[in-house]
Amino acid sequence: MKTKLLLLIILICSFKISTQEIKMSAQEIAKFKETVESQSKTIKTIKTDFVQIKHMDFLTKDIESSGKLNFKAPNMLSWQYTKPYQYSIIFKNNKVYINDQGKKSTVDAKSKIFEKINKLIVGSVSGNMFDDKEFTISYFKNKQHYIAKLIPKTAAIKKMIKQIDLYFPLKENTVSEVKLIESSGDYTKITFKNKLLNAKIDDAVFTN
Repeated sequence: MKTKLLLLIILICSFKISTQEIKMSAQEIAKFKETVESQSKTIKTIKTDFVQIKHMDFLTKDIESSGKLNFKAPNMLSWQYTKPYQYSIIFKNNKVYINDQGKKSTVDAKSKIFEKINKLIVGSVSGNMFDDKEFTISYFKNKQHYIAKLIPKTAAIKKMIKQIDLYFPLKENTVSEVKLIESSGDYTKITFKNKLLNAKIDDAVFTN
């Protein structure tokens, strides 16, 4: 019994060590940014599944949903939620197209705040978000990921988002997980799976 307890303690301590974040050096940051930005320039399309977790303090259980995401450079983006409900939102041509279980609507989004939101979303997917004018950025790493933590500088984004955490697997140059933290402390975590880069995507995907 004591042996099993000791092994459990060792496993727990090992897990904590492996997930501990440490700050990246200036040299590491420069190399990381150069690699990611170079990769992002080659990305024409992204196809990926995603799982989204919405955490709100007043709920006893997180809300989980999943679906498919398609991105086509420079700024066409489609989120299609398939579970537990059918819902899609498409960003295209300065408009947002929404299909809520068959109920369709369009929002004209020719505003500076929309441009920032759209840039933020597209940047989150491609990983190209290292804009020091828009964010205060700090860089960390653990045994599995490089992590970029972005704090918005502009008041418009601060109202919506307190911090954005981007997770890059050590052997990849694109984002595998995005965590959007609100000022209240609630957060949304999106994990991308089965990602395909530069696969052919028909424009019909970006209509609903």
